[in-house]
Amino acid sequence: MSVTVPGPTLGVVGGGQLGRMLAEAAAPLGVEVIVLDPTPDCPAAPVARDHIIGEFDDPDAVSDLAARVNAMTFEIELADADLLSDAISTFDVTVNPAPSTLAMIEDKLIQKRTLDDAGIPVPSFRPVDTVSELTTALDIFDAVMLKARTGGYDGRGNVPVTDPANAADALEAVGGSAMAERLIDFTRELSVIAVKGDETVRTFPPGENIHDEEILRETIVPARTSEEVRNRANAVARDVLETLDGRGVFGIELFETEAGDILVNEIAPRPHNSGHWTIEGAHSSQFEQHIRAVLGWPLGSTARRSPTVMTNILGTVDNSRPAALTGIEPALTDEHISLHWYGKDEVRPLRKMGHLTLSDDTISITDPSTDPDSLTIQSLIERARQCREAVAFIQTPPESS
Repeated sequence: MSVTVPGPTLGVVGGGQLGRMLAEAAAPLGVEVIVLDPTPDCPAAPVARDHIIGEFDDPDAVSDLAARVNAMTFEIELADADLLSDAISTFDVTVNPAPSTLAMIEDKLIQKRTLDDAGIPVPSFRPVDTVSELTTALDIFDAVMLKARTGGYDGRGNVPVTDPANAADALEAVGGSAMAERLIDFTRELSVIAVKGDETVRTFPPGENIHDEEILRETIVPARTSEEVRNRANAVARDVLETLDGRGVFGIELFETEAGDILVNEIAPRPHNSGHWTIEGAHSSQFEQHIRAVLGWPLGSTARRSPTVMTNILGTVDNSRPAALTGIEPALTDEHISLHWYGKDEVRPLRKMGHLTLSDDTISITDPSTDPDSLTIQSLIERARQCREAVAFIQTPPESS
């Protein structure tokens, strides 16, 4: 294909921090971005060419977006797969990843069944709609992670269950129709950011993810595991891509078991929080790769530049209120740390407000699995944590009318 710059206009359903970083990555490529999001002044609005204010399932808003762009994608699973399919047939526009892939992934039970049918290793699972079915699942698996079939993210919609006495409350908490998945006693959580282009598939090096309260706190690259396990994770990720239609970046979350096996936890059909390290830590970021892929352009390199640690900045204030971030001087002083602020108007507990990335090419890590607590990798982790722990939120006065 022939690529010219300035390039096409890309429509993005969703204007959160992922939409913001997509627009930032698109600008150097000569690609303009229009976002659709229900929130006025959403994080992507300041960096996108335009912002259509509308719900993700609003047919008029989606049609308005489709009529103004050359290609479409999405940065949130709340995008409506049927409306995206309609856009393809009604307007001269491409949509990637394919709406059928979105529809499959957004239902966690269908997602797991699709992977299982393809022979991809996943934890054992069962559909659960009643207390009796959940109790049966507990009899079989002993302990389960109960997952809402749709709508869950960042730990929302996930409830661990070990006691049948808690079955009714757990099922109510996830909203009824759910999937019970065997609770895995994993060694570590990994993820692979995989890219599916027109004829090319590429994967970034696996990252090691550290969660707390089901929220991602840190991603460490290279993952502190053996080269064999990292290769196995990449191979599984490539197998996953074979089950997915359309082009783009996919965040593939994995469990590493004590035996070194890899199980697929979940798939995100978009750039992923655990791939933010690629902005500074890889030759091309997951966001640039997503732009290239959905437009059908040649893909960039996914090679790692240097050892990297990404740590999320999460809201710590009570309730939801306007606030500003202070204590960023240590991060700004460290010449290897980059600060990313998402521009959200209000802070609330555990809301992702930004992240810090420490990418240091002055140190060498040949195989972190041989000494995972070595000073080199541990020093990166500690430096990133110190800078993260130095920041704090202060309430800002409301704007005068």
